[in-house]
Amino acid sequence: MANAEKTHAALPYTADEDGMLLIGGERADDIAARFDAPVFVYDRRLIDQTVARLRACMPSDLRLHYAIKANPFAPLLEHMAGLVDGFDVASAGELERLSQHPQSDLPVSFAGPGKRDSELAAAIDAECCVNLESEGELNRLAQIARQKGRLAKAAIRINPPFELRGSGMRMGGGAKPFGIDDVDVPGLLQSWPKDALDFQGFQIFTGSQSLSAEALSEAHGNALRLALDCACYAPKPAKIFNIGGGLGVPYFPGDKPVDVDAVGASLAAAMDALRDQIAETKVVMELGRFFVAEAGVYLTRIVDKKRSRGTTFLVTEGGLHHQLAVSGNFGQVFRKNYPVALANRFSRAETDLETVNIVGCLCTPLDRLGDDVDLPSAQVGDIVAIFRCGAYGPTASPSGFLSHPACQEILL
Repeated sequence: MANAEKTHAALPYTADEDGMLLIGGERADDIAARFDAPVFVYDRRLIDQTVARLRACMPSDLRLHYAIKANPFAPLLEHMAGLVDGFDVASAGELERLSQHPQSDLPVSFAGPGKRDSELAAAIDAECCVNLESEGELNRLAQIARQKGRLAKAAIRINPPFELRGSGMRMGGGAKPFGIDDVDVPGLLQSWPKDALDFQGFQIFTGSQSLSAEALSEAHGNALRLALDCACYAPKPAKIFNIGGGLGVPYFPGDKPVDVDAVGASLAAAMDALRDQIAETKVVMELGRFFVAEAGVYLTRIVDKKRSRGTTFLVTEGGLHHQLAVSGNFGQVFRKNYPVALANRFSRAETDLETVNIVGCLCTPLDRLGDDVDLPSAQVGDIVAIFRCGAYGPTASPSGFLSHPACQEILL
């Protein structure tokens, strides 16, 4: 982040006349004081814009689902219910979070390996669709459904023979704990237990965090064709083809945003070419990070400034116990900096920059929030703002580590 002006220009945030960062129209220092920073701040306006932008360039009949593992904060979930066409959960706990919002009667799918019997039973009771990850899970769901005297909604998650090229996390292709290998799907469909399971369709999730429109388009097209091939063996026509998502977020220097117009145009062409075969099937794109990451800012105060062998350290109240991903310990091979700034000097004409390392308050060298960052000269009490923190924040971090206080969250 050698050039603060260039970095700030890439962020959808502004400052007031005092140079104070504004989030959702409010001053960052006021937010930090009111909610006793460290605090995650989510700007609903930016979420609205992201969803609207995606809808504008995607096929009009594409369904958008929100994977709540990205951010299950209750007010945010309530807001998302008015923007998307469905939800994806990955535990009974996430399913319970949704049940606390009675206005949300949107369809729900339940994904993830290792679902316990109690979770399968909860999915049946909630009438959500279970994305089956193995033959064993299929058999357990059928047995529980029979015990309840119910038909359980179920789809097969297919582990495809291809992957999402260049994705940050590859979840399809090769040996994977996720899904049923494509070569095994026809046999399972031909022996489908129609007395217990109501066949819904397929989920094919190849990977996440890709910034390549070409790779995403290729994966989506391959997913549609594979789902159609497998549908020939199904006990009845498929209602749903969930082609995953994979759209990434440009966190690091040099990253460029996904060309969503190109992805949408390619998907529209693929769906149009298969229109006769999928006329009765809802095509679903499942996204989490892409919807909410840009809208989140993590604010934390500086409690100490020190020099050690020629290096300046800014020590903050927060750290990886709140935001593990920023520390580089959530999927990064080589640690890179998220966009970061001083909230109280969020201007575009700063010249008195110093190179600093930003670290958290934990007793571990893993607690790094920024390496060799160029910032205006900071003082104890100043507020560090870390951007694109709307996804995989508090619930993806070791909040109990060293028993520091939990952080606050707010939706503006």
